[in-house]
Amino acid sequence: MNRRNGARRILRTLGRLAEELADSDDRAFRAGCPMSHYRRSNVTGATFFFTVAMHRRQPILTDEPFRRALRDAVREVREDMPFAIDAWVLLPDHLHCIWTLPSNDADFGRRWGCIKRLVTRAVAADYEQADWRTPSRITRRESTIWQRRFWEHQIRDDSDYASHMDYVHINPVKHGLVHTVADWPHSTFHRLVHAGMYPPDWAGSDSMLPDYGFDE
Repeated sequence: MNRRNGARRILRTLGRLAEELADSDDRAFRAGCPMSHYRRSNVTGATFFFTVAMHRRQPILTDEPFRRALRDAVREVREDMPFAIDAWVLLPDHLHCIWTLPSNDADFGRRWGCIKRLVTRAVAADYEQADWRTPSRITRRESTIWQRRFWEHQIRDDSDYASHMDYVHINPVKHGLVHTVADWPHSTFHRLVHAGMYPPDWAGSDSMLPDYGFDE
């Protein structure tokens, strides 16, 4: 298996695992099952790929009030707990992003917790679903906006970084939301084109999807 095919297989697996994790979160709570505990990376100064989903896959993330609340929350959290945003894409019911943390810091979980709380506070009046409040969520004082967990993957090397950058930006095409990457407004793709990291027509048609392993 050559290196390119290996990268495709990794991307297929990452996408499938991220979506399965998001779906399993809801299934487990509806069934009254406790979620298993798992260890998160604590490497300082590392770069991470994240997938964060909405509770029950509500298609609300690209709504203008929600986007504004998320943008404000990220800005506020970065003032107190800095991190670099390498890539970001918003889809209607989930997001993918890549962050790089400061050299003396590994606490991405606290950052995500703060971002979620700030967004929830800003949009709860319009997006909170009272009839979705399970006993578990009531006990934990959790909203019905975000899924409880998120997926993270620590970037290993330059090749892994490039593969995940591509995965983030091609996602709107993968999900059939647009025909070309440049058509989707809710990502860092346009910023990176301006910076010279991508050509404007990168991954510009559906015919390119099999090359990235997104045809399943």
